[in-house]
Amino acid sequence: MAGPPGAPGGVVPPNQTLYITSLPSAKIQKDDLRTALYMLFSTYGPVLDVVAMKTMKMRGQAHVVYRDVQTATQAMRALNGSQFLGNEIKIEYAKSKSDIISKLDGSFKMPSAGAGPGASGVEVTDVQRSIFNAPAPGSAPAAGSTTSAAPTSSLPPKPAAPLRAEADTASKGRGQKRPREEAEEEEDSDSDVAMEEDSDDDD
Repeated sequence: MAGPPGAPGGVVPPNQTLYITSLPSAKIQKDDLRTALYMLFSTYGPVLDVVAMKTMKMRGQAHVVYRDVQTATQAMRALNGSQFLGNEIKIEYAKSKSDIISKLDGSFKMPSAGAGPGASGVEVTDVQRSIFNAPAPGSAPAAGSTTSAAPTSSLPPKPAAPLRAEADTASKGRGQKRPREEAEEEEDSDSDVAMEEDSDDDD
């Protein structure tokens, strides 16, 4: 197993992503395998992602991504060579950083359309470029950016506040609340009226 360039002696340097081999491939569904791996590896720390595929190239293999290298190292030392679903699993550090870790630390580069075999020739749109090339939240915009301090708007200006005289004329058309004394006087006058009695004696 050859490591990445710059790795001394072909040894893969510690990484947050663990590469697991010798997994059972025909005995278990992919979702069940991912769940079982998550349950096993999450006992050592928070697992960010579990990648297990059933393709011919990736059968019997998986990647488990931790947030930090220390947790990944602890899990690798504890579980390497242990029995998992009837097979003795082999665990080592992954050769490269996973995409989720690259996105977290800001070093994620979108793969180019012609890079590598099997590239589908997907074209990257301007919107995608603007999203991936945008400055990190909370950072100052670049010195050569075209954004101005006061963004211009195509909306019409807000109307000025109505004058007090216009407000008074507008409220005259609406009903007015009666003072409390007038309301109580009307209630008293209504209570003195005797109610008519209905009689069912129409014999």
